[in-house]
Amino acid sequence: MVDSWLAQALADRSGHYADPAMRMAVVDSLPAPVRAHAALLAVLTRTGAPAADGELEFTSRLAEADPEATYALAAWLDGVLPPNRRKRAARG
Repeated sequence: MVDSWLAQALADRSGHYADPAMRMAVVDSLPAPVRAHAALLAVLTRTGAPAADGELEFTSRLAEADPEATYALAAWLDGVLPPNRRKRAARG
């Protein structure tokens, strides 16, 4: 539950992750699945598809099972987004 909250806050840059300096200072201390989950959530948000609470729960399971595959999916989605919606999902 906490990992999902951290990933969501990192993805949407809310809470204490709103400050870029704070985000950069703590991101490396987060586990790889949390960072991968955040990267995927950030890209999915940019697709414009609305998601209600709980609809993206699969993203945390994917990130926990295979962070590298989650990063790869995030990068692929980012690559297929139209240029006006594309921002590179950072690995951290």
